[in-house]
Amino acid sequence: MKKRIIRFGVIGCGLMGKEFASAAARWCHLTDMDVEPRIVAVSDPVPAAAQWFKDRVPTVENVYSDYRELLADSSVEAVYCAVPHHLHERIYIDIVKAGKHLLGEKPFGIDREANAAIQAAIDAHPGVIVRCSSEFPFFPGAQQIIRWVGEGRFGRIIEVEAGFWHSSDLDPTKPINWKRRTATNGDYGCMGDLGMHVLHLPLRFGWKPASVRALLSKIMEERPDGEGGTAPCETWDNAILACEVKTADQQFPMLLSMKRIAPGHANTWFIRICGTAFSAEFSTKNPKQVASLPYEPGGEQAWHVADAPYRSAYGTITGSIFEFGFSDSILQMWAAFCDEIAHPGKMRQPFRCATPEEAADSHRVFTAALESERTGATIAIDWRN
Repeated sequence: MKKRIIRFGVIGCGLMGKEFASAAARWCHLTDMDVEPRIVAVSDPVPAAAQWFKDRVPTVENVYSDYRELLADSSVEAVYCAVPHHLHERIYIDIVKAGKHLLGEKPFGIDREANAAIQAAIDAHPGVIVRCSSEFPFFPGAQQIIRWVGEGRFGRIIEVEAGFWHSSDLDPTKPINWKRRTATNGDYGCMGDLGMHVLHLPLRFGWKPASVRALLSKIMEERPDGEGGTAPCETWDNAILACEVKTADQQFPMLLSMKRIAPGHANTWFIRICGTAFSAEFSTKNPKQVASLPYEPGGEQAWHVADAPYRSAYGTITGSIFEFGFSDSILQMWAAFCDEIAHPGKMRQPFRCATPEEAADSHRVFTAALESERTGATIAIDWRN
């Protein structure tokens, strides 16, 4: 099979840039894909970060210290950008204006104003495909819940809960970084860092919060500054958002939680949907298992827990009896993005990566949550504008 090669540049050669390199190196894991990414250029102001790619990714042809040089490279067709939030507006807009397809990290701007500027650039360049990184819905268990929602299995929705928790910040000796400073991470704090993961599926299902009451927590007041002293932690560590969802025919509560300090959890992503006819839950804490509760009036109420087979959005060489993990979800997300570039409007499977419109919707929720925290009130969100 002749493959369509997409020549990628990477701007920001940190942890997630390396994950993309790993996914590209594992492309043979996928079956029947007629498209393949090839990382040919990288850019990072830190020489050692870019050198990692030069040393380990044999397809890299050019290393740039200035991202604008990468954007001027006519051989680069698409870009993965993973930089701190305060750089999103300038760099994402430059990428789109350069005519490069973009997979960018959340939250697509440090605040709603920056996000609006990014969206305006996207609107002005409709030929450029832009998506937001969010890999967890590609777990087989999450894909099963997506299918159940699409089939209308749940009946009347009773309530929804979704969250993303980790606990590395419980360690008070962990040095401060850019995510703990409002100048680089923004006022959203953990919401900007984790919230798109939590909102991806609810927004995809059309469950936009009509209102939000936020409980935001700053737990660690200071951290080591790496120079023998301490520095103040300025951003929110944890966020719990109590939302009300109103659709054309339903109204129900939805609880969203984003936690950097959740003792005992290491990147736990989950979604739970309870309905009058069917309920279901999936968590990456138990990545092989999906829980469901079908219900008939007057019938037994019993949760069924079944192992989810290795049934991914895109076929792989792995047998169904084996386990699916984080690196697999990254690979599936990249397969979806490359598939959409190669086959716009005709993807091989229907589930797309998170869209800029969904990222913009997440900003509406986060902005309302900040207002709720400031005022102590429940804030209505007007989706008509």
